[in-house]
Amino acid sequence: MSYHLEGRLLEVCNCNVLCPCWIGEDPDNGTCDTIVAWHIDKGTIEGIDVGGTTIAAVAHVPGNILQGNWTAAIYIDDTASKEQEEALLKVYTGQAGGPVADLAKLIGKVVSVERASIRFTVTGGKGELEIGANYYAELEPYVGTSGATTTLTETVFSTVPGAPVFVGKAPTYRSRNAALGIDLDIKNHNALQSTFRFEA
Repeated sequence: MSYHLEGRLLEVCNCNVLCPCWIGEDPDNGTCDTIVAWHIDKGTIEGIDVGGTTIAAVAHVPGNILQGNWTAAIYIDDTASKEQEEALLKVYTGQAGGPVADLAKLIGKVVSVERASIRFTVTGGKGELEIGANYYAELEPYVGTSGATTTLTETVFSTVPGAPVFVGKAPTYRSRNAALGIDLDIKNHNALQSTFRFEA
């Protein structure tokens, strides 16, 4: 199965800034509750155009991120067609192989797959993510002395392999999912944003 996907990633979690998971260390709280969302600006999966869609994973990570065994709830943009949804799930469950499969294998259990309204406005490390009524994150980037956005590269773990990540924080992060044991309403914790280009 072939795919070519280009777009933007947003990741927010309850670790402090900067999240230690990206350099292979244990999460600040021993476990990590995160939302990872991929907005596809353009791309195809087996010839199906999936540009403009968003897929997100709300996940509980029980320890060191490299050990996997995440428990996750998957959300598909409710504007996606059934054909687009099926194609996205094949890629993001690892069935299509390639770089996304390496990430998908870290998920040990999926508690639900749902369609939801998803608003993704993040560019250059700044913006918002909203999924249905239970998930919201606002992002602000850190900037260097030149005014450029602070970036993280060459990390042992990445949800966007090969791409630099804009380092930031979430002034607001709300996430509630009973099946995952997540009930958060916190401020000024970790947030990351990047671009991606996945091919298989």
